[in-house]
Amino acid sequence: MSQRKRILCVEDHADTSALLKTILEQDGYEAVGASTVAEALDLARSAGFDLYLIDRWLPDGEGIELCRMIRTFDSNTPIVFLTADARETTRVQAMAAGAQGYMVKPGEPGQLEQLVSTLTLQMKRQSGRLPLNYRR
Repeated sequence: MSQRKRILCVEDHADTSALLKTILEQDGYEAVGASTVAEALDLARSAGFDLYLIDRWLPDGEGIELCRMIRTFDSNTPIVFLTADARETTRVQAMAAGAQGYMVKPGEPGQLEQLVSTLTLQMKRQSGRLPLNYRR
């Protein structure tokens, strides 16, 4: 039996975080929560994840800077922004910082699940390259 894919969900609103965890776990993922940039960095450095799901605004910083920091030690694991910030300039900044996806809350039903599934499958299909912090 294969191990479930792990997703780090960086979201400071408890209700949104709980909803994300429920949705992802129903789809067979293991969802680990963080509510600050500092907590997310500690987890990202110490545990292997298959995808990072990041909010734009966090109590101790912003998701775009967190994305840049993650990219200094993990250049492969997909990063997706899930945010209420619908501005195109913000989406462009997130993608330039290293994200592979950008979704505006609340999104269409099934949109998050499809994006997560697509990106984790693409990562698996990479030509033998696994994320720097990948755990089996």
